[in-house]
Amino acid sequence: MVRMKVIKMVLVCLLLAAFSQAVYSDGFIVVPDGKIFPPPRPRPMPPHPWPTPFPLEVTFHKVNVNIDGQAAVTAIDQEFYNPTNFRLEGYYLFPLPVNAVIKKFSMFVDGKEMSAELLDALKARQIYEDIVRRQLDPALLEYVGQGVFRARIFPIEPLSKKRVKISYSEILTKDNRTVEYLYPLNTEKFSSKPLKNVSIEVAIDSPENIKNIYCPTHKVEISRKGNQRVVVGYEENEVKPDRDFKLYYSTDNEKLGFSLLSYKKGNEDGYFFLSLSPGFDAKEDEIAEKDITFVLDVSGSTAGEKMKQAKKALLFCIENLNKGDRFEIIRFSTEAEALFRGFTAVTEENLKRAREFIENLQAIGGTNIDEALTLALGMKKQEGRPYMVVFITDGKPTIGETDENRLLKKIESQNTSNLRIFTFGVGNDINTHLLDKITEMTRAFRSYISPEQDIEVEISNFYSKVQSPILTDIALSYGKGINVSKIYPSHLPDLFKGSSITLLGRYQGHGDAEVVLTGRVKDKEKKFEFSASGAFVSPGDKDSEKNDFIPALWAARRVGYLLDQVRLHGEDKELVEEITQLARTYGIITPYTSYLILEDEQNNVRRGVIRDEDQTLGQIARADDRFAGRSRSEYESLPDKSGAPSVQTSKEVQALNYAASYDQAKQGGSRLDYKDYEGKARNLAQEVRNIQGRAIYNTGKLWIDSHVQKQKNQQARRIQFASTGYFELLKKEPLSAQFLALGKNIRFLLNNIIYEIYE
Repeated sequence: MVRMKVIKMVLVCLLLAAFSQAVYSDGFIVVPDGKIFPPPRPRPMPPHPWPTPFPLEVTFHKVNVNIDGQAAVTAIDQEFYNPTNFRLEGYYLFPLPVNAVIKKFSMFVDGKEMSAELLDALKARQIYEDIVRRQLDPALLEYVGQGVFRARIFPIEPLSKKRVKISYSEILTKDNRTVEYLYPLNTEKFSSKPLKNVSIEVAIDSPENIKNIYCPTHKVEISRKGNQRVVVGYEENEVKPDRDFKLYYSTDNEKLGFSLLSYKKGNEDGYFFLSLSPGFDAKEDEIAEKDITFVLDVSGSTAGEKMKQAKKALLFCIENLNKGDRFEIIRFSTEAEALFRGFTAVTEENLKRAREFIENLQAIGGTNIDEALTLALGMKKQEGRPYMVVFITDGKPTIGETDENRLLKKIESQNTSNLRIFTFGVGNDINTHLLDKITEMTRAFRSYISPEQDIEVEISNFYSKVQSPILTDIALSYGKGINVSKIYPSHLPDLFKGSSITLLGRYQGHGDAEVVLTGRVKDKEKKFEFSASGAFVSPGDKDSEKNDFIPALWAARRVGYLLDQVRLHGEDKELVEEITQLARTYGIITPYTSYLILEDEQNNVRRGVIRDEDQTLGQIARADDRFAGRSRSEYESLPDKSGAPSVQTSKEVQALNYAASYDQAKQGGSRLDYKDYEGKARNLAQEVRNIQGRAIYNTGKLWIDSHVQKQKNQQARRIQFASTGYFELLKKEPLSAQFLALGKNIRFLLNNIIYEIYE
């Protein structure tokens, strides 16, 4: 009898630990002591002793959101699975978002709906802290300060599913035209298994036109159904979400949409995020008539499938020219040849000639990039019309001027009309430095099409985005008392129909934003003025640290810009030091930056500048001695001018240059695998969290705050997990909950004090 009680107690503890890991911020189930019962009918018993915990699994988790104006209704449908051989009794808990009101809850057992109750924030906190005191996962502390919705669930039958539906409503806040929607999706720290399926669909209806819309936290698909309706979708399978879902959108009936958010902590310069958009359907008279030249490489190496796809892509582009455009087509191999020998109007006769020219293209000869671009740059241009070149090649220059630097100087001297050259490198046998410098010089974009990608699809998708220029030659000013710096992208691109521009930068000062945008609309100079009350926040403002996604995204762009300078123009000590500092502080972990961080920390440990245990990546490299070697190899390949690694590097660094979400800031993440101290496979990109505007790293033994290294020779205040002092800290410093929720072993900085939590 005693033996059975001991076994039961062990099982209870294991189940409690397991269910604490199966928590979901949109709802989770806790099984209290003594709520484990034999199955109604005999079932095979699991092997003894119990080798693994028995967490609930989630078969699906679906979220549908309807936003009408600023009123949002969120409906959640999730299904739990009990993989154990025991009947369980538990409580379904749902931490309520601030100001949310439950509309409906449904869970039926034998046809009977389970009753539920709402608990205020104080009672919810008592529940969370009680679970932590039982030595379970402290991640629940993330929801301290929120109320909770609770429902008793019995029975949870063995090897069976339990479906829960819940919905709540809330009024979203609107700040200077920008509305924020947040859904708590931060489940990684709770789930012992990936979610089999997770999806979020947000349908937005607005009485005003919806202009800017962006999701900085997840990769989403944005589908515009008109000026006043947008549907946003996110879906993944077998995934562990590690951050909440945030969506921002702005509404107004102006010609140009404007949205500005900022973040500021302490006395350091603030950060801002600015988005501009012309909206869904710009009128025909608002679209600039453009001049465009398509330059196609038809050298011998393009023979076969490459040429077939390139022809289809080129046909797509000319069939989608706008009325009033002028165009030219240049083919080049050993020599370059222009079809019309100058820009020509979009007429049926000219399109017919273009189709015939494209169909008759044949792959033969060398690669005369010099002559091709000289022809394109020598076109007679018309004042006030934007001019762009779409340059497609699969090789390095072999005829004419072949020296990279002399060729670039020649292009620079000939580009007297501020044209944009959009480059497409096909395959890996290309000079990425040449193509990247051309786009850098002409304020355009570079694209690379790998052998397994479809040339037609990639080029046609690109052309659809730049088909209709709305505003060109853009410049911005930000008003009196505000000094801005380090804005990325560093050169403002043009604005096209259906697209948007997002800028991230630093600022000094605070107060209202008085943004003035100038640019060319068609052939006329235009000025747009935007005002946003208190948009540039100061440290004393209530919400000064609300938009904490901004620092990491700004850092990603800054690191991308600096990496481009290193790879295209040579390594510089000061640039490398800044890349290292930014990457570590903000968690911009790529195959290139991880080596720099490792090397820097190892040097600082040897010199006694930092303690060994305060390294963010050093412990990881110690666990897997191959990781440092792989990172070094990646960084050393950064200056390569051709080959698959060079193409990959160029694509990833440009993605950092324009990163607008956390996912885009994790370039090369698939190459950051390593083995931890226990031999378990992990990925470094998944072991970093951003809290209060900076990165926290999981070293395998503890979570370490990147700011700890900056506090030289400061002793940490050591507090044991779940002790009286632990809960006193939580009460005294509510913001500590964001760190404490990470685990039982953490070293972090809060209000200039280093705290060390230990088991």
